[in-house]
Amino acid sequence: MTFRWFGDTDKVSLNYIKQIPCMSGVVSAIYSVPVGEVWSEDEILALKNKCKDAGLEFEVVESVPVHEDIKLGKGRYKEYIENYKANIRLLSKHGVKCICYNFMPVFDWTRSELDHPLNDGSNALVYYQEQLNNIDIKNMSLPGWDASYTPEQMIHLIDEYKSMGEEGLWKNLEYFIHEIMPVAVECDVNMAIHPDDPPWSIFGLPRIITNEYNLDRFLSLYDDPHHGLTLCSGSLGCTKSNDIPKLIAKYTKMNRIHFAHIRNVKILDNNDFEESAHYSACGSLDMVDIMKAYYENGFNGYIRPDHGRMIWGETGKPGYGLYDRALGAMYLSGIWETLVKGNKTNDTF
Repeated sequence: MTFRWFGDTDKVSLNYIKQIPCMSGVVSAIYSVPVGEVWSEDEILALKNKCKDAGLEFEVVESVPVHEDIKLGKGRYKEYIENYKANIRLLSKHGVKCICYNFMPVFDWTRSELDHPLNDGSNALVYYQEQLNNIDIKNMSLPGWDASYTPEQMIHLIDEYKSMGEEGLWKNLEYFIHEIMPVAVECDVNMAIHPDDPPWSIFGLPRIITNEYNLDRFLSLYDDPHHGLTLCSGSLGCTKSNDIPKLIAKYTKMNRIHFAHIRNVKILDNNDFEESAHYSACGSLDMVDIMKAYYENGFNGYIRPDHGRMIWGETGKPGYGLYDRALGAMYLSGIWETLVKGNKTNDTF
């Protein structure tokens, strides 16, 4: 069980994270280095030592971002791929065993509101398609968007991706995978791609890590167990067409899930959804079925409670407060403990 931590500027301290029962480590990254550049070895070591001093492991990086030039196959993409390889080697040297990354064009997870009030008085991330439809992309600001781009540059970038299309993005992803995976295998680092969130096109941009067919296609790009997935129940699970327990069982058996992001989501009509408490009854996903799929198929990777609501008056980074994620960690740990003890009981009869 791990917990996302955003470094010294994070309102959630390592001391607080350590107080969550069953918490073994943190998931973090070096945020001071521009995307595409080689990370500072001194900063990696300093981060590792901070975690160690707090009694927590630092074995998972989320994430080493992939530069847009790599995704577009243009400009300095070959240089950035070499830098990416260097980062894999540096992180491996200092004990990192799993790297989460994504291949989403321009932005990562997208929501239309970051602090929507729910009926229980908490605030949560939500996605309402009508709100997205009414956004002027020239003057928008959403999580995951790179603020270093001017509005004109952003429009040009989006147009480039639209022209390239899904097959062009697949081609560039395959090239990237064949370049980095030999290094990852050599370093014994598991590379775990994160699915697109949400798993459909937004603003006409191609999105390809979206469903079982595309996950199969992705895994077929490189035949080695180090080439795997960050399976995010909330990202893939915000559409009913993705059967999350089925996907977990399938890819866990294949030893291709290296990192599990577990959260609940309430699916509404017209592609709308709201992030909810982890508790099954609060959303559309069954957390017991999800944890059973991991347990019964031999999952031995890293888990973290994913986005949480803001509860009990807490403020902070949207989706990444302390209280609700801590509740989620304990809820998931309780399910796992029950599965383990139930299995031992059955073995005695």
